[in-house]
Amino acid sequence: MDLDLRKIRYFVAVAELLHFGRAAERLHIAQPVLSRQIRSLEKDLDATLFERDSHGVTLTAAGRQLLDDGQALLASANATRRRVHRSARGPHRLVVGFRAGVVITHTLRAFAAAHPDIEVKARRVEWDDQEQLILDGTVDLAYLRRPVREQGLALLPLFTETRVAMLPADHRLAGKQDLVLADLESETWLRYNDPGPDDVPIRSIEEKFEVVASGAGITLVPASVAEQYSRPDITYVPVTDAAPDEVILAWEAARRSPLITAFTRAAQGLGGQD
Repeated sequence: MDLDLRKIRYFVAVAELLHFGRAAERLHIAQPVLSRQIRSLEKDLDATLFERDSHGVTLTAAGRQLLDDGQALLASANATRRRVHRSARGPHRLVVGFRAGVVITHTLRAFAAAHPDIEVKARRVEWDDQEQLILDGTVDLAYLRRPVREQGLALLPLFTETRVAMLPADHRLAGKQDLVLADLESETWLRYNDPGPDDVPIRSIEEKFEVVASGAGITLVPASVAEQYSRPDITYVPVTDAAPDEVILAWEAARRSPLITAFTRAAQGLGGQD
């Protein structure tokens, strides 16, 4: 039996909220209708997806598996819809994402010269949406930095670069020629990859500037970020034993596109020359 995407969408809402009432509000449907659709989906799959008791709703093992697969399935369906609409509106277009500091100009120019009938656009992505924007079709492929959530993606490593400490200009270590990680052990580190419950999310390089300049914490950034972004109240110092930053080109693994293939070849040929 074919999976009903509408039922999968209903299931994902309940699975994310673990509450039928709130999920029904999010979906703008009546709760009894939602309950019937979930029971119908369980019948379709011949599997119990939720455990329901007086304490609330929890996912079964089958439910956890469907949540992982269902989120990817919905993202793929949305991406297909977005690409079809884009093709129907006009000329072929390729949208390339990139993280702050990654210069992609040479590759874009080389690709555009070889494919003059293709409109090429660049869009910056951030650490917390870099994978999702590929999977939902907002960008066709993107230059990412690790860590990367690899599920559903094809990855092509391109190059690595050294990392430097981003410090306030008046920091005690600001005048050093270079540092090792042990020099920074007593420092407060920004937790944007693992924020606490009371932390304000930090997404962009500009937000990192504000937090570091205020003296609230320090972080490591790729050397290319230090080269491209400067402020008088921020300084950068190389950290010789920090793990290198890796730049990866990523696209949806299940997608077959000659344009993506052509772009990856161009990017691989140029390597880190951008």
